Amino acid sequence: MDSGVNSSAVAGGHAGRSLSEHAYTTVRDMLVTLEIPPGSPINEERLSRGIQVGRTPLREAIKRLQAEDLVVIYPRRGTFATEINITDHGLIAEVRRHLEGQAARSAAARASDAERAELAALADRISPQRDDVDLMRLDTEIHRAIYHCTRNRYLEATLNHYYNLTLRIWYLFLTRLQGMPRHVAEHERMLHAIIEGEGEEAAEIATGHVAHFENAVLAALRE
Repeated sequence: MDSGVNSSAVAGGHAGRSLSEHAYTTVRDMLVTLEIPPGSPINEERLSRGIQVGRTPLREAIKRLQAEDLVVIYPRRGTFATEINITDHGLIAEVRRHLEGQAARSAAARASDAERAELAALADRISPQRDDVDLMRLDTEIHRAIYHCTRNRYLEATLNHYYNLTLRIWYLFLTRLQGMPRHVAEHERMLHAIIEGEGEEAAEIATGHVAHFENAVLAALRE
């Protein structure tokens, strides 16, 4: 049995999928927050011990992360965190300007009452007193919650893919990004528009939010 895996936990397929999902989300977040730096090698044995999953769930997670452009596997060399190409930011933002608006519109139409309550709770947590790292984490929670509320697994998966790539760039420039509290505060209006079923208003705010963050990164690059 691989180190860190309880035998009862892997007895059924559902448990196995849970371990794989845990490995995926944990390593994904380590990559997007640059805890695993761009270009660095990924030692599967060490990482397996660190996040307390077996090698099989970890390898399943690595395959997903490879498909999402967060890791790259070189034959006979190993697995590495992908490098960050700053020139990709504008291309990613171009896609996100369209998809984020659609996500907000769909969430406004399809979110359940329970999901709208969750969005309201996220809106209540927005505060300019939070530090930039905490604000970025809250931004991530908000985006992923909205994607889930679209009830469209294809749209959700696509948005998460591009959002994760964007997050790596944001974390790279986090200390140089200006106006983080203001950027994240934009979500409050968007969340309330979704909660109230105002899809077009929510879509307009979401599209503007992407543009504002893109401009903040461009300003940081010019410094």
